[in-house]
Amino acid sequence: MEADSTIRRLKTVEGHLRGVIRMVEEDAYCIDVIRQIQAVEAALNKVSSRILEDHLNSCVITAIQGNDKKERERVLKEITEVFEMSMKVK
Repeated sequence: MEADSTIRRLKTVEGHLRGVIRMVEEDAYCIDVIRQIQAVEAALNKVSSRILEDHLNSCVITAIQGNDKKERERVLKEITEVFEMSMKVK
């Protein structure tokens, strides 16, 4: 994973979130605030997806190709838990 790229994206999201906070402080129109929150959520989801993709292409592939059954099971359980949690969030 390119940490620099991920950090840049997260800092952009952070700035966007600060803008949303300002909007709420300034009593901006509710729908405008909601749209900006949705934009922040979409940006975070994109970062999360990229991190997951990198994880699948590195750690998970390594574990699945390895000889350690417990490690394979652990990594697959983690992925399952991530997907289960994402379903609860929505």
